Amino acid sequence: MRRVLILGSTGSIGTQALDVIRANPGWFDVVGLSAGSQRDQLEAQAVEFGVEATALGAIDAEKLVRDVEADVVLNGITGSVGLGPTLAALECGRTLALANKESLIVGGDLVKALAAPGQIVPVDSEHSAIAQALRSGEKSEVRRLVLTASGGPFRGRSRESLAGVTPAQALAHPTWNMGRVVTTNSATLVNKGLEVIEAHLLFGIDYDDIDVVVHPQSIVHSMVEFVDGSTIAQASPPDMRLPISLGLDWPHRVSGVGRPLDWTLASAWTFEPLDEEAFPAVALAKRVGRAGRTFPAVFNAANEQAVDAFHEGRLSFPGILDTIDRIVDAHEPPDTLTRETLADAEAWARNAADRAIAAAS
Repeated sequence: MRRVLILGSTGSIGTQALDVIRANPGWFDVVGLSAGSQRDQLEAQAVEFGVEATALGAIDAEKLVRDVEADVVLNGITGSVGLGPTLAALECGRTLALANKESLIVGGDLVKALAAPGQIVPVDSEHSAIAQALRSGEKSEVRRLVLTASGGPFRGRSRESLAGVTPAQALAHPTWNMGRVVTTNSATLVNKGLEVIEAHLLFGIDYDDIDVVVHPQSIVHSMVEFVDGSTIAQASPPDMRLPISLGLDWPHRVSGVGRPLDWTLASAWTFEPLDEEAFPAVALAKRVGRAGRTFPAVFNAANEQAVDAFHEGRLSFPGILDTIDRIVDAHEPPDTLTRETLADAEAWARNAADRAIAAAS
């Protein structure tokens, strides 16, 4: 039985992880739960699963990781505040089922230096798909990774037409039900840019060999193209419980987690190139990823401030990427990379973004 510690248990990833565990009695033992601020829901989860070790907030979550004996830590916290728990899980030798992509992207080399081979198991559907497909060959046989993107609610629209987009429209994702930040990031494609950086860090593939293709049906979750011309794709109906279950018990598959595709029904899967003029986030993320050091942290922090400003009516939808671009260009990275210099860079980026947003409004 796998002992599981779930961070962000009241969020989208956490609640779906508990669905997986609830549906598979005897497979997993929940030994700890943490939430951001939803105390009542956290307490109800603890009672249901017989959990005594709980925490509120990222700081207490990090302490919980260090204090609780667990085989796997599922980090479903949203945002860069998940970095501390990610580092703690790696330092303690736990398997890290990583849904909190920001901690890997922000932490970069700090996270990679701590992680043993195979210790990080991706929970993002795209990276889970790649991890599954990579089992079909050696790393030396990989030609490129292809991440799929639904295109979000504004697929096919020009940059000019996005100026009047409202927060409600940005949150109307055609496929996935996620929180405010992740859903907005999917609309701007910042999320896909972050996933490109994550793919590079997880799998060690050069940015020139990581592509993004728009696939509105969200059935093919990503692909690996090999040097012999073959492409291995992972396909399933969009349901995060599948990659979550793999994260909890990698590389084993948990029975009955999701419904399979119905191959007796006619269907069509389409793929189209990404419009980088309307959605420049992926190109900017690749530039940031190549620069490394504290640039990804600055990219992520500026985005979080810009997303908040957009939802508060202080910034237009295209202004989110404009703000990020401006802050990244102004950043001067420190000579060394530590948790302290990362925190300083993030604080600088948030303040600089707030000033830029105020000046533009």
